[in-house]
Amino acid sequence: MAVDAALMASVRDGALPSLRFYRWDPPCLSLGRNQPARDRYDLDALRARGFDVVRRPTGGRAVLHHHELTYSVVVPEGVLGSPRECYAAINRALVAGLRRLGVPARLQPRTGARAPVPSLAPCFQEPVEGEVVVGARKLVGSAQWRERGVVLQHGSLLLADDQGEVGRLAREALPGDGEAPTSLAELCEPVPAWERIVEALAAGWEEATATRLHPGGLTADERERAAELARRYADPAWTWHQ
Repeated sequence: MAVDAALMASVRDGALPSLRFYRWDPPCLSLGRNQPARDRYDLDALRARGFDVVRRPTGGRAVLHHHELTYSVVVPEGVLGSPRECYAAINRALVAGLRRLGVPARLQPRTGARAPVPSLAPCFQEPVEGEVVVGARKLVGSAQWRERGVVLQHGSLLLADDQGEVGRLAREALPGDGEAPTSLAELCEPVPAWERIVEALAAGWEEATATRLHPGGLTADERERAAELARRYADPAWTWHQ
């Protein structure tokens, strides 16, 4: 989370937009920025399973980052249109990449339903308009954060569906409504190697956005910023502030 925030600062200072793919070690439960969580999760159960907890800068609901791939996109506001247009453009690029893997992904159409409010319900419990789905089942969950002229959108592509674990970590029973998510383990046999998935998603980005990607790493300034920001994201006062 600190690295994503550091990349926002770089783009704000004039750096090129970024597209990043990453994994979590150890596995981690991430909470949405405005999600109520204090005293609502079983900390002993989290520790017993070896799970960390962090609160994202973006909104949405809880995601377990274990058998999944996380992406993040950082761009200046307006480069991909309005916030809604930006969200759709990024998700179209994900769809283009997934189709290169033979996955019949699409964007969830408008249903007329209101967006779900922040709650303990897992992020993958129900797809909303514009999210990446296969059939009626969510495959990628995404969220945005906009601050001082820069947009961060990041999200989680399920390699296997272990999101039911999120409900078992809560202290209270959660509603079971909604279609179960899908995953690459269900859609691809075998699940492509990590490198192949990243390659396909990067190619889908280039195809959908008509841009050319250039591999890169964090600069010394970005590493320093991320180290400073990590103190905030590791602070229980931030994680459990509501």
